[in-house]
Amino acid sequence: MSGSPLLAELIEALRCLPGVGSKSAQRMAFHLLERERERGVKLAGVLEQAMHRIGHCSQCRNFSEEPLCSLCASASRERKLLCVVESPTDLAAIEQATGYRGQYFVLMGRLSPLDGMGPEELGLQQLTRRLGEGEIEELIIATNPTVEGEATAHYLAQLARAGGVRPTRLAHGVPLGGELEYVDRSTLAHAFGGRQLLD
Repeated sequence: MSGSPLLAELIEALRCLPGVGSKSAQRMAFHLLERERERGVKLAGVLEQAMHRIGHCSQCRNFSEEPLCSLCASASRERKLLCVVESPTDLAAIEQATGYRGQYFVLMGRLSPLDGMGPEELGLQQLTRRLGEGEIEELIIATNPTVEGEATAHYLAQLARAGGVRPTRLAHGVPLGGELEYVDRSTLAHAFGGRQLLD
């Protein structure tokens, strides 16, 4: 490759992004240097500001520049409903795809002792305090249907019951428009086990 140590450092730095290997990082670096220097400088400035100024909401733990994010500060959100998600990406997906008007709590991960993610890292003491305040009536558990996500869901359901809050879980199963022959076995088994009465 090139003899530029700074270029090598830029390529290595770009590899921290998810799904970016050495070839993709190299393409990005070359693209910025060949065609997008001005936008690259802007990207660097915005990235530096974001790293210093974006923190976490004191109530829901979502990303926020303010102590309280706009969702938590909004008077139009339903205070009796609290949806627990693993990440800000999951929160954004629910906001974009549904009419949900309640509040959120972002775990920033899921229970995974091998990865060093326990109840403390997920802010579950803060969640327990929130459940104990008496305002929340339903805890909507929207963790992903992975082994760790399911373990986290069971733990959250126990916390909710201990706080006198009704836990509910997002439905999982056959996707809308999907055909049974193309659905994987575990999804089909989960959907079959969670079947509901038709009115």
